[in-house]
Amino acid sequence: MRVAPSPALPQQTAAEQVRSVLARAVSLSLTLDGRTYDLLGAHTVGARGRITLHPPADTPLSDHFSRAPLGGLEARIDLTDIAPTALRDRVRARVALTGRLVPAAPGDLGSLRLDLARVTLRTGTGVQEVAPGAYTLAAPDPLALEEAALLTHLADAHADLVSDLVVLAGPRLPHGVLRALPLAIDRHAVSLRCEYGEGHCDLRLLFPGEARDAAEAGDMVRRLLTAPRCAHHHDHH
Repeated sequence: MRVAPSPALPQQTAAEQVRSVLARAVSLSLTLDGRTYDLLGAHTVGARGRITLHPPADTPLSDHFSRAPLGGLEARIDLTDIAPTALRDRVRARVALTGRLVPAAPGDLGSLRLDLARVTLRTGTGVQEVAPGAYTLAAPDPLALEEAALLTHLADAHADLVSDLVVLAGPRLPHGVLRALPLAIDRHAVSLRCEYGEGHCDLRLLFPGEARDAAEAGDMVRRLLTAPRCAHHHDHH
């Protein structure tokens, strides 16, 4: 059973989540005319979240682009957000962006930008449509690019701290936790995945303040252990 987080609690908007996924993504899948291409390190995300693809020359995809009609190509871009720690079920979110690929600059078929029409975010709590306008106005979470390093450091060097954080859930957390690992961190909170013999639940612990960078995030995690218990929040999966 899943209990959705209360909307009154500070958390990333769906648009911010999408922008955060894009900010740290190094790969994506592109679907054109029923064909799917997996691209690694072949895209950039510019101002207002504009996605530009830079396919390697002399590949089937670049050939596909070279034959594109003047009005561009209908396209879908899919990204998968995967937890950097060794969890069960590491997929945290899936993002789909659809629109039309057009030359990034007049006469330049080497790079194409996506003129966005639709954005969808799929997480464990369901599917959300994100308005393209909200997407372009949002910004990635300030910890998005540092999140993987923060989580792996917490898992590898501070297992005792993770155990102490789990204790904060008190009697609200079911008995029988076999393992707990960091799942996610943003400016508002750190999330842990508590695994059982069968299934898991996720524990979201709200920071006493917003973290603007990795140093502040580390401080906030330590401050959680002395913050009032009423400030913490957890979600079940």
